[in-house]
Amino acid sequence: MVKSKFLTTNNTLKQTIMKIKMIVCSAVAAALLAGCCTDKGEAKHHNKEARQAKLAAEARVSKDDAEKTALGKVPNGAIQEAEIEKEHGKLIWSFDVATPDTKDITEVNVDAITGDVVSVEKEAAESEAKEAAGEKDKDKN
Repeated sequence: MVKSKFLTTNNTLKQTIMKIKMIVCSAVAAALLAGCCTDKGEAKHHNKEARQAKLAAEARVSKDDAEKTALGKVPNGAIQEAEIEKEHGKLIWSFDVATPDTKDITEVNVDAITGDVVSVEKEAAESEAKEAAGEKDKDKN
């Protein structure tokens, strides 16, 4: 009888330990999943910054010099947004320039290797907002 009682106590102890292990494993898994979900946005933001830094390192024309060139094409303009990107195989500085008298945005692209103006395009405020929304959607994925 003593042996039987010991086995029952030992089995109960093993079951309790297994339950505790299961709870701990579940908690760890939940914490890892929660961490992955919250870091996703930060990782994308970091990836974009890293991509921008890598491209900027390839540029022969500094952002400041390209900005001066872009502002020369839009009198009284103010830079709203700037980024470096590869477009059609060409490394460019892209600037969204706002002017005080209008809601339209002028996009000026400056070659990041030569410093030449690649393009100047006026965009209506509505189309610029759609483009920005499209970029946000692209960043989410």
